[in-house]
Amino acid sequence: VDKPPVRRVAIFGGTHGNELSGVFLVKHWQENGAEVQRTGMEVKPFLTNPRAVKCTRYIDCDLNRVFDPDNLGRTVVEDIPHEVRRAQEINHIFGSKGSDDAYDLIFDLHNTTSNMGGTLILENSRDDFTIQMFHYIK
Repeated sequence: VDKPPVRRVAIFGGTHGNELSGVFLVKHWQENGAEVQRTGMEVKPFLTNPRAVKCTRYIDCDLNRVFDPDNLGRTVVEDIPHEVRRAQEINHIFGSKGSDDAYDLIFDLHNTTSNMGGTLILENSRDDFTIQMFHYIK
């Protein structure tokens, strides 16, 4: 199957404010973008939940759990949870999944206190490009 080339990549850090490895990397790459930039590709490091980056996992609810159609389509009112509003902003900036304006690839950096070493989680294990990329990273 012919697929268009990957042109736009986002690197997220800080989805959970208490997972600081991604936060530090994203901030570093925002200041030193040449490390992640590649010819013919836009790479955008992005701090996903900066208000939570005070050693707290989230402000109102887990940002990773609100990227669903119901929350993304909610009307913005004053008492909407912070992470729901942030998910809507992120969805607007990086494009709705499957849409023409969506980024081609998003890395969401996390860390844990368990002794599991480096871990990569695939969204789609049938995508040859992603599998090959993960082998390269590994």
